[in-house]
Amino acid sequence: MSTEVIADLPMYPAPAVVGEAYRRWLHETLKLLGIQQASAWHGSLLELWLHPQLLLAQTCGFPLITELKHQVRVVGRPCFALPDAQAGQHCSLLIARRDDARQTLPEFFDCRGAYNSLDSNSGMNLLRHALIPHARQGRFFKSVQATGSHRQSIAQVSDHHADLAAVDSVTFAYLTQYAPSELDGVRVLGRTAHAPTLPYITSRRGPAPESLRQAMNAALANLPQVAAVTGIVTVQETALEDYNVLLGYRDAARQVITQQALW
Repeated sequence: MSTEVIADLPMYPAPAVVGEAYRRWLHETLKLLGIQQASAWHGSLLELWLHPQLLLAQTCGFPLITELKHQVRVVGRPCFALPDAQAGQHCSLLIARRDDARQTLPEFFDCRGAYNSLDSNSGMNLLRHALIPHARQGRFFKSVQATGSHRQSIAQVSDHHADLAAVDSVTFAYLTQYAPSELDGVRVLGRTAHAPTLPYITSRRGPAPESLRQAMNAALANLPQVAAVTGIVTVQETALEDYNVLLGYRDAARQVITQQALW
């Protein structure tokens, strides 16, 4: 029996070939579950994640362990075979302009920062943690701007509107392979601490996470081209507690970083 549900994998929508691969994967997963997908999701990410009819979505690890932890269940997390993203872990790449003469993170003190959103683990939480040894009197940046996405953070650095940003290593790998021109103006300055990759979730009333994870892996096996484009080897079992490390990064930064724009 088929039923209409809410399902979307919105976290890696671009480049276009990557977004299409995730849509194909989701469609095949739902087909294996005997479920008809609802129309495309047009609400906010938070509304998606908290929707009572949510069958499957992907969220960021930081919202999971803060806002969502008592309201959703974890299905699993992707195990990538990508540069700087393997074995269920990823990191953020600290990027600077290609022609910027500064070579080390301490040299960027009092620079202009950019981030995708305050609740992003890769764009902000890991960035704050990386700045701990280099802050002075609780501050690192001269100014900070929210950009709305990792791609926009890259563009802001490339276009001389910002000097430093932290970008999810998976996003960077996708751009390197499928849209390298977007990276022409930037270079990798360094890498942050590692973190579990972005989790897949379902509502409290949805099917068992194990059945969803099995369907996702079966769909991936049925679509080798999708697996190749996304770089996903498998969806591995994971627990909410695996993301507690992100709270540790946050709390360590709180002891040192007091710059209001970073919180």
